[in-house]
Amino acid sequence: MKKKKLTIGIVFGGRSFEHEVSLVSARAVIKALDKKKYKIILIGLTKNGKWLKGSDAKKLLSGQRVGERGEFIPTFIKSIDLFFPVLHGPFGEDGTIQGFFDTLNKPYIGANVLGSSVGMDKIIQKNIWQNYKLPIVKFVWFLKKDWLKNKSKLIKQIEKEIKYPCFVKPANAGSSVGITKAHHRQELIQAISLASKYDRKILIEKAIKKVQEIEISVLGNDDPLVSCPGEIIPSNEFYDYEAKYVDGKSGEVIPAKLNKQLTKKFQALAIQAYQTLDCQGMARIDFLLSGQKIYLNELNTIPGFTNISMYPKLWRASGLSYPKLLDRLIKLAIQRFKEREKLHYSYQPKLQWHQE
Repeated sequence: MKKKKLTIGIVFGGRSFEHEVSLVSARAVIKALDKKKYKIILIGLTKNGKWLKGSDAKKLLSGQRVGERGEFIPTFIKSIDLFFPVLHGPFGEDGTIQGFFDTLNKPYIGANVLGSSVGMDKIIQKNIWQNYKLPIVKFVWFLKKDWLKNKSKLIKQIEKEIKYPCFVKPANAGSSVGITKAHHRQELIQAISLASKYDRKILIEKAIKKVQEIEISVLGNDDPLVSCPGEIIPSNEFYDYEAKYVDGKSGEVIPAKLNKQLTKKFQALAIQAYQTLDCQGMARIDFLLSGQKIYLNELNTIPGFTNISMYPKLWRASGLSYPKLLDRLIKLAIQRFKEREKLHYSYQPKLQWHQE
């Protein structure tokens, strides 16, 4: 008997400033999925949050303009066996759509609601790592409303505790959008103004001198595996949006030129960072290396899947091809769903106290 194909709903686009990155990632995923094993249904989300399928989804995927008509997804989800959210940033990587999939009682690839939300929020992420005594750079954070009320006080605090240069970041953003490296007070003020356009929570981090940017891919649920480390060589002063996607001048060294002892430290720390945030499925973990000192930078629960993205490249260098990587992610999602289905979600009280 011929085995039935698994129907995968690829969700892409979204209400995020990483919308365009999502389109490129989704195209790469769709191309790599084994069509003999999987039936693919395209589900596009416009920048205004409209749900698209069929020809409209195809237009969105290719970057064409589409109208604002949309269809509410539950009208066609019955045929979907598993969702693959290829969504980066807010409303896709932050637990919101993961909660929707849980409500639909459908399996999906990637972290659950909790892992997604804490993985998205850089401040919560760092607070958890700090609580577990994992190495992070010195930081302070504050709310936009506090900045508007107490600019001079916060500037003095930053200059005393963090000093220049420093990085200014919105807490919930990706692809380095809204991030600035400030070298003096005027740049700091401008950087905070920019970051506050993207989030109500602002993060200020100490900039480490003579730093290397190292990344590791993680794959798995409760017993995750790690890839070899890779080094990013950014074309700009830091790995910003232009350096990541636009100018094509950034480079990478895969595997990174690290000794075995340092490599093992990175890999062990990657697993710790992954597990402390209760991540599942996958994540890319970014580190900073200064001499022999390692710092956790951030974790991404839906890393880029474009042809130039580090997540699949690191796995390919570690012996796992792009199609096999996708197969593994699908199996992990189904495994987690089956485990979740074994849990009890109802309780039968001895007395029917709730009846009238």
